[in-house]
Amino acid sequence: MNRRAIAVYLLVLGVFTAVVTPAAFATNGMNLEGYGPIATGMGGASMAYDNGAAAVMNNPATLALMPEGNRLDVALGYLGPRIVSTMDGMSDAGSSARNFYMPALGWIKKEGQISYGVAMFAQGGMGTEYSKDSFMAAGSGEKVRSEVSMGRLIIPFAYEVNKQFAIAASIDYVWAGMDLKMAMQGAQFKDLASTQVYGTASGSLVDTIGGFMTKGLDVNWTRFDFSDSSAYTGAAKGAGFAGKLGAVYKVNNEVTLGVTYHSKTSMGDLETDKAKVSMNVDASKFGMGSKVAMDLQGKIQVRDFEWPMTIGTGIAYQYSEKWLFVADYKYINWADVMKNFKMTFTADQSDSNNFTSSFGTGADLRGQALDATLYQNWKNQHVIMIGGAYKATAETTLRAGLNIANNPIPDTYLNALFPAIEKNHVTVGAGYQLSKASSVDASFTYAPEVKQTSDQGVTTKHYQTNAQVLYSYRF
Repeated sequence: MNRRAIAVYLLVLGVFTAVVTPAAFATNGMNLEGYGPIATGMGGASMAYDNGAAAVMNNPATLALMPEGNRLDVALGYLGPRIVSTMDGMSDAGSSARNFYMPALGWIKKEGQISYGVAMFAQGGMGTEYSKDSFMAAGSGEKVRSEVSMGRLIIPFAYEVNKQFAIAASIDYVWAGMDLKMAMQGAQFKDLASTQVYGTASGSLVDTIGGFMTKGLDVNWTRFDFSDSSAYTGAAKGAGFAGKLGAVYKVNNEVTLGVTYHSKTSMGDLETDKAKVSMNVDASKFGMGSKVAMDLQGKIQVRDFEWPMTIGTGIAYQYSEKWLFVADYKYINWADVMKNFKMTFTADQSDSNNFTSSFGTGADLRGQALDATLYQNWKNQHVIMIGGAYKATAETTLRAGLNIANNPIPDTYLNALFPAIEKNHVTVGAGYQLSKASSVDASFTYAPEVKQTSDQGVTTKHYQTNAQVLYSYRF
């Protein structure tokens, strides 16, 4: 197989793999704590040394530091979140979303002063799943779940300006998927529609329901449902583009500096035509009983869903042939993209959306819309990554590191369906040179348990173990 055929093959394979990339449950907000086991084994630090094809997710300029020739990286990641939510007077609710696997691959070629290639990586995400009889179900008798996933197909280009300085850029095709089965008590829905402490609800559908509430209708619970129940796709989908810039500078033979800028994505809305909004109402004053179901079919748009701008910088110090020390700082601008979680539901023209026979004139809900906003107000995140590698033998390298970050989610708006609250991580890793052409690397991450209580009295506990393994072939 010639080199051009290899490139075409990897591009096709990357597109195919992107379609089946599962959700990633992340631990720097919605980002993974590290990309590629070489970096992750050292706390995620990656800005200023050669860490293989994972550079396309870290700092693409480090591609200029790789040796001449081709490099093929194939990786598999394991994510193991353990999440339990509690509320006074209720039985504990444990999330059953506990084991996830995600592939990644990349092909990079360095030829003279330029490096280029193609790669596919999962960016990150978050999610949970609680049973139908947990307090999270709000009495609806159906399970609740969330799943957010995002991936990238990346084309990088790096240029070695001289032996000390290199620059790089990448074009990223990004896609996202979301599933949501969210239940809220009647009091929570009323807050959205009236007091608006935790969010807002408006639109013609809210006006109509509000009119019937003044006549004695009461809401027991409300659900938003859109899910394809798959670990590989989300019911609501969107896609767009982003880009990265990077640079590395070799101060001398021992010290290298790196810096990178990742743009905010441009995707827009996530959409699905197969959504449902359900309300269980007390219609006793209408002569219909205290638990009456109102199920509306229609379209959901998750408004303005984007991934944030990120800036990173770092240093690598090659102390000797055996020792490498690295340190990075990363700034993630969550506040710009996670101020609000906004959805618009529009009831379709199905006859089942016409409740005139039950509630009288004005209860034809076909075509009516509900704009719902849940306040998030995430804080920007500051991540410090430090680590080191020790070349124990000619074939074996040992790694360890720390990843330290603040929790971006404020207590007021913490939702147990989206508990991206992990802060600190301890990481270890190892690499083994199988031959001159091939090697394997692996990493293991432990994020100790954190606990946070929302203003609504729900306490979420979360700890996590992650692992990555990588096979590299050079030719």
